Amino acid sequence: MSKTTLAVKVNYKVISRVKKFCKERGIKYGFFVEKALEERLEREELKEDLLDLKTLRGKEKEAILFDEYLKKRRV
Repeated sequence: MSKTTLAVKVNYKVISRVKKFCKERGIKYGFFVEKALEERLEREELKEDLLDLKTLRGKEKEAILFDEYLKKRRV
């Protein structure tokens, strides 16, 4: 996987905590930040999926079988 640089402004206290955390545990700073971003993205995407599920659950009664849908598409 190729890598790139991401430059963002972050509160000094947050960066200090992250660097201290990584140093104490022997974790590379870049690895930690990358994994944190991935985890946050996954969480946000899951929240969106759950909201879609909740929204569409009421329409489940209107659903038809996939085979029926395909038959209608062929006509």
